[in-house]
Amino acid sequence: MEKFRAVLDLHVKHHSALGYGLVTLLTAGGERIFSAVAFQCPCSAAWNLPYGLVFLLVSALALFLLGYVLSARTWRLLTGCCSSARASCGSALRGSLVCAQISAAAALAPLTWVAVALLGGAFYECAATGSAAFAQRLCLGRDRSCAAELPLVPCNQAKASDVQDLLKDLKAQSQVLGWILIAVVIIILLIFTSVTRCLSPVSFLQLKFWKIYLEQEQQILKSKATEHATELAKENIKCFFEGSHPKEYNTPSVKEWQQISSLYTFNPKGQYYSMLHKYVNRKEKTHSIRSAEGDTVIPVLGFVDSSGINSTPGL
Repeated sequence: MEKFRAVLDLHVKHHSALGYGLVTLLTAGGERIFSAVAFQCPCSAAWNLPYGLVFLLVSALALFLLGYVLSARTWRLLTGCCSSARASCGSALRGSLVCAQISAAAALAPLTWVAVALLGGAFYECAATGSAAFAQRLCLGRDRSCAAELPLVPCNQAKASDVQDLLKDLKAQSQVLGWILIAVVIIILLIFTSVTRCLSPVSFLQLKFWKIYLEQEQQILKSKATEHATELAKENIKCFFEGSHPKEYNTPSVKEWQQISSLYTFNPKGQYYSMLHKYVNRKEKTHSIRSAEGDTVIPVLGFVDSSGINSTPGL
């Protein structure tokens, strides 16, 4: 039991890092399986380039869009945006900053896919042998038949041995590009993390406390919401079958749900750890908390919007 509790505590403390690590491993494993089972280079001058690029880039685009779909912040930003009942969806700058953060998180899986695919080399080899520009450069100083036989190289069908040897050069180029991509992503991630932490309005320990608060708020909110919804459902069903009038239940209004569902913005004038915290501490009952003077989007506090009754959006 103690070991299980230790593993559970580790998951709670590092659930974000573990989640990103799991996404990376699943993407890398999926790419390897996909490359071995589904990918078959046509070895045709007309099809090599589009076929290789589709497997390399279109799959990455699909993963990028899937990252948007699975992000709780995406639906928190978009839900009700087009409704006439909502005054506005926030300023353009605030919306663009949030979209940039969502895009950065969604880019993890596609970048992993492209990097692993380049390290494997199969997609790049197929695409490169179908490119006329690559053919001119690779076949420079070789026989005229090189350009014609180059598309056959990925299938090991080139008759000229020196042309078939170009497969090693293509694989080396692909792997070099893969490692360069990995290095660039790590450097950008390091710089972005360092800058956002440097510009953080709160200290390191307060950030730790903030995350603990959000975890507790999420658990209590889910428990209380489940209890309230259960009691309301029981009362409605009871009145339906008995033909009686229901008791009065104090359920938050549409406007109140909208208030606590909006994107979090930091304001140095008031220290609130969530939109729910800000809502219950508002000075005036009629005052809107969705936009106020001095509100700013802080990248390091993006985790606030990821918390909720359920972090996975229901579609």
